[in-house]
Amino acid sequence: MRIQVRRTGGFAGIERRSEVDTSDLPDAEVWRELAERARADSQDAPPPGVPDGFSYRITIDEHTFHCADPRLTDAQRALISRVLKEGA
Repeated sequence: MRIQVRRTGGFAGIERRSEVDTSDLPDAEVWRELAERARADSQDAPPPGVPDGFSYRITIDEHTFHCADPRLTDAQRALISRVLKEGA
């Protein structure tokens, strides 16, 4: 599974991207479960954001969805944090 996160917005408006390919990871099943939970409460179109808040575009394999602060679910927040931390 390939997971891509693109974060835009914030006070400085700096874009950040990161990607993780879970295919060869020992915890690939944990990634899959987290990705499924994050996608469950997602929107296909970008939701309205708040001033200086972050907006996210998440692509899991071929499916892309959007979410934004401050309305992230716990699963979305966990997935975004993990991909931005561990991804390339």
